[in-house]
Amino acid sequence: MSERESFMAIFHIYPTPENLVAGVTLKDPKEPESFNMALHVCANTDYIIENRRKLAAFLNCGLEDFVCACQSHSDNFHKVTRTDRGRGAMTTDNAIPNTDALYTFEPDLLLCCFTADCVPLILYSEPAGLVGTIHSGWEGTVKEITSKVLRHLIREEHCSPEDIKIIIGPAISREKFEVDRDVCDRFKALGYADEFISYNGQTGKYHIDNRLTVKRQCELSGIPAKNITVEGTCTYTGPGCFSYRRDKNCGRHLSFIMRKK
Repeated sequence: MSERESFMAIFHIYPTPENLVAGVTLKDPKEPESFNMALHVCANTDYIIENRRKLAAFLNCGLEDFVCACQSHSDNFHKVTRTDRGRGAMTTDNAIPNTDALYTFEPDLLLCCFTADCVPLILYSEPAGLVGTIHSGWEGTVKEITSKVLRHLIREEHCSPEDIKIIIGPAISREKFEVDRDVCDRFKALGYADEFISYNGQTGKYHIDNRLTVKRQCELSGIPAKNITVEGTCTYTGPGCFSYRRDKNCGRHLSFIMRKK
């Protein structure tokens, strides 16, 4: 097996236009910390830096091109510029604080999103030169972070919704996302998530499809359904996945996108 073929076992690259690269890293027990990508949940930071360097080599960029945030299940987003280059790449100390979505019109910056059950979104618009990532756990979803980011891009950055393409990556499935009434009520309060909620009378628990709720938020923001791809992998049951619900001490996937100059 060639080095590139071995890399393909730990990265999943999405189909995108030629000047873009987007994908998600996978769990692999043969790699350091099973190829965990997150500095905020690791046993050895050197292993995470090594894993990130491997991704950078595969993408033909440098670790200094990464831009990472300290995700906090907020509805905050940040417009990335060249001055942000390298933030969060080697340490969480200089990561963009209290932020769960990043977008940029600058080339050669790798925007990063860390998840283990939460919904990762990758977005881009070729005509606008836009790329972005959004982290939407259930708290981000009920705060409507995706809707707020898209509304900002459309109204303030003048991106056409017809041109925005969205990839919704691996996340926990409705079957495995089991919650109590308080969380269910917050989804119901959105006014458009009821069809993604079911009730298990035997356990007294509710099950919610966070991915499809986020997809609906994209559609309600004006993004055509044909522009939205939903990956079906469940992080709880997927063998190549980290799942916080399954294992509280798990690592994190890294969903990423970069526009090349």
